[in-house]
Amino acid sequence: MGKRDDLIAQYADDLKNKCGVTPDMDLLTKVTIGCGPAIYDADASTVAASQESELETVKNNFLIKKLGLSDGPELMNGINKAIETYGKSERNKYRAVVYYLLAKHFGKESIYG
Repeated sequence: MGKRDDLIAQYADDLKNKCGVTPDMDLLTKVTIGCGPAIYDADASTVAASQESELETVKNNFLIKKLGLSDGPELMNGINKAIETYGKSERNKYRAVVYYLLAKHFGKESIYG
C-alpha cells in the first residue's frame, strides 16, 4: 500500500471512531484525491477549526468553488456541523475528512461521481 492508501485508511478510521460515520470508501478515496498534494503536508492536511480565516478558506475554495454552492449562512452552518461531528476537542481534523463530511452534508457526492 502506498502513502495515500495509508492516509485513506486513517481517514476512514477517523470517520468511524471519531465521527460515528460509516465511510463510503469510494467517495472518501475521491475526496482524498481531490485534496491533491495537501494531504502530504502536515499543516495543509488539517483544518484549523478555531481560525475564522481557515473556515472562510474552506467555504470559498471547497464549498463555493468545488461544490458549486451559493454563498449564504447555511455554508458556515454546514462547516460548523462538520466540525462538531468531528469533535471540537479533536486536535487534528483532517481536511479530507472534513471535506467528506461537507460533501455528504450538502448532498454533493455526485461532484465526485
